[in-house]
Amino acid sequence: MATVASSFDAALLDLDGTIYEGGAPIPGALEGLTEAKLPMVFITNNASRAPQVVADQLNSLGYEVSADDVMTSAQAAIAMAADIIPDGSNVYVLGAESFKQLARDAGYTVVDSADDAPAAVFHGLNREMTWNDISEAALAISRGARYLASNLDTTLPDERGFLVGNGSIAAAITTTTGVEPLSAGKPKPPMFWKAAEKIGAKRPVAIGDRLDTDIAGGNAANFETFMVVTGVSTHMDVVRAEPAHRPTLIGADMTALNREVSHAQPGPQAGLSARFDDEDPSVVVLSGGDASDPRISDPAEAAVAALLTVAGLVWASESGKDQAVEVSQVRAEGPEAAVALGAWRL
Repeated sequence: MATVASSFDAALLDLDGTIYEGGAPIPGALEGLTEAKLPMVFITNNASRAPQVVADQLNSLGYEVSADDVMTSAQAAIAMAADIIPDGSNVYVLGAESFKQLARDAGYTVVDSADDAPAAVFHGLNREMTWNDISEAALAISRGARYLASNLDTTLPDERGFLVGNGSIAAAITTTTGVEPLSAGKPKPPMFWKAAEKIGAKRPVAIGDRLDTDIAGGNAANFETFMVVTGVSTHMDVVRAEPAHRPTLIGADMTALNREVSHAQPGPQAGLSARFDDEDPSVVVLSGGDASDPRISDPAEAAVAALLTVAGLVWASESGKDQAVEVSQVRAEGPEAAVALGAWRL
């Protein structure tokens, strides 16, 4: 049996919402990856923590990784700067101390003021940054410093909800200066290419929970993508996703890596079928369901089977069209379909 994992030679993994959430492990993640036995690189848009700190957290959850198995968006920003910022230049770092150290290690001189004429501003999230710090960065950029952001995530997932992300702060600086930052992090492809290069992967799969960063970035890198429905993006988000944000494969959690690859591909699954409503083409009707299929008896697995069935219909219907099909609702017809849709996050 061809499994998802057997189709690839490495896994490029997101962290928040994929491996853990709020510090707590995502159920099935460690078990699924351990069984898959794929070489792994953990890719994170979080620029506030050093690679070793990330590795230490992963090891506390049962993984066996080193700092070399981690790639942060701060590292990606420093790598991007090598092509545009002269060696030894003054730079202002709006970010954590670990980001400043990465800049020093790369040969830059980290300064504390726009009056020191920095050639660049490196911007990564730091929960302790102040209005003065942000204003100093804006002043340096207004005076001609190049603006490099580690990532442009507008939100930061937290156990309490969504907090202000790096992209939201970058938007404030752009409003002040009129300068858009260059971004190194997801959904830009360089992090994925660099991660694959680190482990010599020729056919990696990019794995994550968020359509507009993890999946869009993997797609932009021309890698296949695998979405787990354990984090930010919901089942309905997937159905409504624009083409550039659509995953190649979908699983309820990481254990799906070790199951039949056809069970993760968009299209009819577990005896379910989908059609557009005759009276309202924005409504998708889900029906059927094979009660003998073990996925139907597991709400999370049934939900993904339904998602693959509906997404397969919607995405195929757009082939050759200029605009995406707008889906307002997915309605169940029959008990198995109702159970599957009842487990969706909308």
